[in-house]
Amino acid sequence: MFPYPAMTTDPGFTYVRKGFGLKAEVQDTLAHDYSGQLVDLLRAREYTLEAGGVTVRLAREFGFCYGVERAVDYAYQTRRKFPDKRVFLAGEIIHNPHVNAKLKEMGVIFLGSLADGSGFDFTGVEAPDVVILPAFGVTIRDFEVLRGIGCVVVDTTCGSVLNVWKRVESYGRDGFTALIHGKYYHEETRATASQMEKYAGGRWLVVRNMDEAQVVMDYIAGRGDRTAFLAKFQKAMSAGFDPDRDLQRIGVANQTTMLARESLAIAAEVGKALEARHGTAHVAEHFRSFDTICSATQDRQDAVNELLKEPLDVMLVIGGYNSSNTISLAALCSEKVRTYHVADATCIDVEAGSVRHLPTGKYDEVVAEQWLGAPGPIRVGITAGASTPNNKIGEAVSRVFASRGVDPARLAG
Repeated sequence: MFPYPAMTTDPGFTYVRKGFGLKAEVQDTLAHDYSGQLVDLLRAREYTLEAGGVTVRLAREFGFCYGVERAVDYAYQTRRKFPDKRVFLAGEIIHNPHVNAKLKEMGVIFLGSLADGSGFDFTGVEAPDVVILPAFGVTIRDFEVLRGIGCVVVDTTCGSVLNVWKRVESYGRDGFTALIHGKYYHEETRATASQMEKYAGGRWLVVRNMDEAQVVMDYIAGRGDRTAFLAKFQKAMSAGFDPDRDLQRIGVANQTTMLARESLAIAAEVGKALEARHGTAHVAEHFRSFDTICSATQDRQDAVNELLKEPLDVMLVIGGYNSSNTISLAALCSEKVRTYHVADATCIDVEAGSVRHLPTGKYDEVVAEQWLGAPGPIRVGITAGASTPNNKIGEAVSRVFASRGVDPARLAG
């Protein structure tokens, strides 16, 4: 599938979406950089390790998903294929600081965003260069800039993201506004919204949560204020958006890593609002919805919900603070048990018995003292976002045991 506007015979432009056939050559490097011995041990022991009064339970679905593995694999292949070329990356390959740091060590040059946030800054990229597109994809405008440069483009966009794009494109083709449950500033959401640009008059609106969706539903019901609406969503809607015109026919989609139950609830409530406005007989003319949460995101959320049925004292969620799917996991866990979202194992201070973490719904780290509680038996649940490599999960498990005086080397005995 080619997700961007139809190709032309652009001289010098090369588009690669299936890697370079170098998977075997980079496999050992990938395994060295990202495999985790303790994670393998947890799997072998029914996702449970016990020692010194500490029990660690790992969710059965966690960490790297297929889309992330593919993106990282293709990035490594690209560096191997073009050892003497400048290789650029549009943004971050995934939202994990360690993976991105490895790519920087390999000489990959990271491209930042334009000042207005509308896309990436490709200033300095030239025709002989190589540009990797991240797992989140890029906007149609970004892609057109690269095609104009005539460089080599390696596309690692996740297949689950492409599935959302197909749905959104169908909304634009049929004259529906795309209502996207996501974060308007997120790379994936920007790229998804841009699919509407394939059609004249294509409109989109991004809602972050049910509260923002309620504002949309109030407007549909005739209870909204136009000026207030436009002010609230000024950064989260297409240019020239007119709520009186563009909320008549709505197709709902979502950023693939959002909380699944909230995405489904938003779609259901928006559908009810349009049905109330236009009548049951005409709702199909005004409303469409497809569940576009990716299977890996759903699997990890389901596995966490299953783990939370057990008695747990603490839940540790590992992953980048800008990783949407990790944030969703932390939000789920915090509803049931004391939860700490950590970027990586270094957030756990073994000597001080503290943890540096990001509370749910906050933007700044805080430090929690004695996070494992008083001495005595403890059960710690662990999960990790889809962009967290196994070695980083293993390092966190090691520090959990070390925090209670257990030598991690004993665990394999």
